[in-house]
Amino acid sequence: MRTALNVTAELDKRQVQVALLGRVGQDLSGYNLKYSHVGFIYREDPDVPWRIVHLLNACGTAESDLWYQGVGNFFLDDLFSFDSVVIVPPREIAEKLLQSFRNAGALRSVHDSHYSMVGYPFSTRYQNSNDWVLETLAAVEAKDARIDTREQAQAWLKLAGYQPSEMHIGAFKRLGGRMFKANVAFDDHPSELRYSDRIQTVTVDSIIEFLSRRNEGWQIVAIPSPRDELRQAAAFGK
Repeated sequence: MRTALNVTAELDKRQVQVALLGRVGQDLSGYNLKYSHVGFIYREDPDVPWRIVHLLNACGTAESDLWYQGVGNFFLDDLFSFDSVVIVPPREIAEKLLQSFRNAGALRSVHDSHYSMVGYPFSTRYQNSNDWVLETLAAVEAKDARIDTREQAQAWLKLAGYQPSEMHIGAFKRLGGRMFKANVAFDDHPSELRYSDRIQTVTVDSIIEFLSRRNEGWQIVAIPSPRDELRQAAAFGK
C-alpha cells in the first residue's frame, strides 16, 4: 500500500492523468533486466481513484485477458521487490491513450488471448503482458497510419526501430519451461535465434529504451521501494 501511495503521489505532483507503471514481479537481474511487468495507470477526473489496466494470464494457463484493478492490487502479487517505475507520456499521447481507455474495443483490437511469457515480439502466435502495452502504444503513436491489428502494430514498431530484449536461455531450460509451465512457449521464435539460445521478447526495460529514443518528451521516473526509504531514514538517523 505504501508503494501505491508513493506512485499516486508522484503522478499527482506531476499533474498527469495517465502513465505506464512498471513493477518488479520476479528477479530478472540474471538477464540484466529490472522490471518484469507493465500496465497503464489512469484516471479521467482528479476526484476519482486511479485505476490500472493491464494484461494478465489466468494462473497456470496459456490464456490471458485485460484486467482493471486498483493501484494497491497491482502491488499485491507476491512481488520480488517493491521498486517501480512511472513512464509519463507527452500530452498528445496521453490524450490519445485516455480516449482509448474510454473505448474497450480499441484496447482489445491488439489483444490476443493466446499467452506466452516469452512471446516473440514480431509474431502474432502469442502475446505477453508487455507486448500488449507496447502494441497499444504503437496504435496511438502512429501518425501516418491507422492501426487496428497486431500485425499492423508490429510492422509499425519495426519501422520505428523498436529493439526487443535478448536473453540467453539454453535448450535444457527452454525444454523445462515448455514442459512444466503452460504459460511458456518458444515455438513462435525464429529458428536461427532459438537454436542459438537467443530468446527475444518485449520487456519493460526495452519499452523504456524505445520511448526514450523517440525524443517526444517521455519522462522516466524510478520510484524506490519503501524499504529503501526506511533504510535511508535509519542511516540518516544514525
